[in-house]
Amino acid sequence: MEFDVIVIGGGHAGAEAAAASARLGARTALLTHKRATIGTMSCNPAIGGLGKGHLVREIDALDGIMGRCADAGGIQFRLLNRKKGPAVRGPRTQADRALYLKAVQDALAEFESLSIVEGEAFDLTITEGVVRGVVLKDGRALQARAVVLTTGTFLNGLIHIGDKTIPAGRVGEDPSLGLSGTLERLGLRLGRLKTGTPARLDGTTIDWAGLDRQSADELPVPFSFMTDRITNRQIDCGITRTTPESHRIIRDNILRSAMYSGQIKGVGPRYCPSIEDKIQRFGDRDGHQIFLEPEGLEDSTVYPNGISTSLPEDVQTRFIHSIPGLERVDIKQFGYAIEYDYVDPMQLHPTLECKVQTGLFLAGQINGTTGYEEAAAQGLVAGFNAALLVQGREPQVFSRTESYIGVMLDDLTSRGVTEPYRMFTSRAEYRLTLRADNADLRLTPLAIALGAASPARTARFKAYQRSFDDGRALLQALEITPAQARQVGLTVNQDGRRRSASELLSYPDIDLKRLQAIWPELTAIAPGVSEALENDASYAVYVDRQRDDIESVQREEQRTIPPGFDYRALPGLSIELQQKLERAQPANMAQLSRVDGVTPAAVSLVLGLIKRQHALAKAG
Repeated sequence: MEFDVIVIGGGHAGAEAAAASARLGARTALLTHKRATIGTMSCNPAIGGLGKGHLVREIDALDGIMGRCADAGGIQFRLLNRKKGPAVRGPRTQADRALYLKAVQDALAEFESLSIVEGEAFDLTITEGVVRGVVLKDGRALQARAVVLTTGTFLNGLIHIGDKTIPAGRVGEDPSLGLSGTLERLGLRLGRLKTGTPARLDGTTIDWAGLDRQSADELPVPFSFMTDRITNRQIDCGITRTTPESHRIIRDNILRSAMYSGQIKGVGPRYCPSIEDKIQRFGDRDGHQIFLEPEGLEDSTVYPNGISTSLPEDVQTRFIHSIPGLERVDIKQFGYAIEYDYVDPMQLHPTLECKVQTGLFLAGQINGTTGYEEAAAQGLVAGFNAALLVQGREPQVFSRTESYIGVMLDDLTSRGVTEPYRMFTSRAEYRLTLRADNADLRLTPLAIALGAASPARTARFKAYQRSFDDGRALLQALEITPAQARQVGLTVNQDGRRRSASELLSYPDIDLKRLQAIWPELTAIAPGVSEALENDASYAVYVDRQRDDIESVQREEQRTIPPGFDYRALPGLSIELQQKLERAQPANMAQLSRVDGVTPAAVSLVLGLIKRQHALAKAG
């Protein structure tokens, strides 16, 4: 069978990569062990959160599928950090696993150029240094001019429960064993990481009566620009805590944990520690909070968020039964840690194409990240660029000044990882401009230009953009003197300077509703547009101050470094720094400046040599 692009893996990265490739018109194959598991939520049944929610909004702005699927499957929508500024608010939803999986599969079924192929990838076909396809474990061969590898935790995956180990990608599914050897043969550096998951509980055996509850927002905020309203019934989560007895049981059995027995060598995520880590690192606390999250409207399974573990089954049973509300709970599946291979992402271009292998793209946990949202965002980028490569078009690079996607890709490819990478708003220097509420205005024009936006999204967005631009123009055109402002109850300096409605909107105590009382014509601005205009105005002063910094970074991103640049030709660089740069192979001067240990003097040396080389090439 012959395709343009083959995507290996049907998780969040793979589904998004296949959809992105197909949206650009590439004949795409999604190769997965089982068609029925495409879109499975392997761990926490939730989408979004702080930083992660921004990624989902950006995926949606580029007409990806995760936001729409989250809206279709969401059963507890909450806007995190609602009391803080819009730049750090994070949309999140608890999801019904079955509804989310169905939404992903339905979304993929809409693409005529996308085929689903069941089977296990065993090797890559490479001819004259170029990827030509995939060899399956059963001997079948698929041909393509680009391959996107999204193996998740399946690459040499190994589950740990106490001293018991099970080769698996997740519970009940075989690992991928052949591809690690292929990647090493290509010269890629591999390492081991680990992640974990808690036990799954039978919600009908939980004593809910004495537990605190967390409700959904009264007015759910959808992820997708294309979602008009949320129709699923919204549910509560329960809240409980570990007890001193829980801690005693865990401490007494700590050496039976796979993490503390020395059995696991991979590094786990710092920001999602196991319950063993919490007890060891924060042992003075009297308890650790646990959110009891239902996994579906018609499913009694409950996910106890906060007690990920690799302790033996008997210990898990005892410490879970020591937790209020869980004294008689039935455990449907025990928690486990999973260890898997990953590829050092510094070996990738910002497009996620391997530097050593034309036509091979990597996305998701194989690049050292953790989380559905990070994986999906990488899948979208890899899918786009695989299709663009096949079509002979220019690659699409995302700048860290313009998107959280760009921040993540730049972090991965210029700095690498020492632990599973997770997105936070604090990672973005320009987060005031990279808000969840303006993702569509920032990125949908790019999707339209690439040909990746559907006609329906294009039409809806252009109408929204016109309304936004008209509203901003109206706010800038309306002006008031200090004396007039005082007459209508607005407090401004009596300095004689006229102020626009846009400037007044940046004042913390003035909102659009108050200005509409002064200028009735502002009532014509649609509610969805008015919030975006208010947010834009509130950050305008700070954004103006950052503009020079953003433009400086963008100029440095345009200063590309030739592939294979010889840093050893610069005796002014220390040997240590030469080795770091040889390993990192930064794509441009902006990436080079972020490599650990690079000084302004080092930047000048590299830039000077590049300029001399350009001058010699021109003269020759």
